[in-house]
Amino acid sequence: MDKTNVVIIGAGVVGLAIAAELSKEKQDIVLLEKESSFGQGSSSRNSEVIHAGIYYPKDSLKAELCVTGSHLLYEYCAQKNVPHKKLGKIIVALDLGEISQLEKLCRMGKDNGVTGLGWMDQRQLAEYEPEVKAVRALYSPQTGIIDSHKLMKVLENQARENGVLIAYGNELRGISKENGGYVLQIKGQETLLAEQVINAAGLFSDRVAAMAGIDLNKQGYQLYFCKGEYFSYTGKPFIKHLVYPVPERDTVGLGVHAVLDLAGNLKFGPSVEYVEDLDYSVSPDHCRAFWESIHTLFPQIKESDLAPDQAGIRPKLQGPGEAVRDFVIREESSLDLPGFINLIGIESPGLTACLAIARRVSRLVC
Repeated sequence: MDKTNVVIIGAGVVGLAIAAELSKEKQDIVLLEKESSFGQGSSSRNSEVIHAGIYYPKDSLKAELCVTGSHLLYEYCAQKNVPHKKLGKIIVALDLGEISQLEKLCRMGKDNGVTGLGWMDQRQLAEYEPEVKAVRALYSPQTGIIDSHKLMKVLENQARENGVLIAYGNELRGISKENGGYVLQIKGQETLLAEQVINAAGLFSDRVAAMAGIDLNKQGYQLYFCKGEYFSYTGKPFIKHLVYPVPERDTVGLGVHAVLDLAGNLKFGPSVEYVEDLDYSVSPDHCRAFWESIHTLFPQIKESDLAPDQAGIRPKLQGPGEAVRDFVIREESSLDLPGFINLIGIESPGLTACLAIARRVSRLVC
């Protein structure tokens, strides 16, 4: 049986960031991934937005790690030549009734330490985004976009250069606590003994926790798959910033928004649909509903201007109709699992927060 110090399960952006961070100081690290390459789940199927930290309650992990992670990520991208652009985001109130919610977002952002937030009236909005129709807007200059694939590739290279063994195509089948550590059963009858285990398995992190004997219901670790579809705009892009609606109260998403990529392409999404299985198809039948969700904000768009783009699935700790939950990042000594670290429910702003999450996890590792 092979032995190692730390095993990280999952080579999404968070798992890769943890591998790159830990390997600065530690040796004998293995990164296990069941797919043939990195980022095959949520990490490669999202809006690729670097968030500022507006949407999350004060003192939550999401708020702390998003704000810190945003600064770390911009610095890292500049140092490592990861393509990115600080476009800025405009959150718009379509009517007077939405202004109070927009003001609440502004207060939350400032409480979280987000800098540069400012207000736009209709005249100012017309100067910044003449095609956007709204009564008032909140401007976040710290919001940007990133090439998430390039980021993951750079993190992978950094981890490899630091000596991390990255084992693609190795599916975890079981975990047992023995010999002063954890024996991991890998598909194909292989076993690996690890002193410490970091569960960064994304959509399947609850299943990994269950393999270690954790009662998911008792601990509140059960995950729910939430699918989000995107539709691309087939015409010439007509905005310069990211444009978001005011999110509805107590919803699980930020609303269908307009997002640009680094090539200048415009798409809208994501929708919100709880699903039982992983299905990344985008139904053309949903085009009408998408158009209806954005045409008040963008009245110039016709339904025929939209085309199916991509879909992603987010690992949510709250089920349909339940209150939004925070990230779980926890060392499980209290469950008699010393050295076992769970990261569960790492959805948005996980991409933005990945480097800050990695630093937090590094403090939990012995």
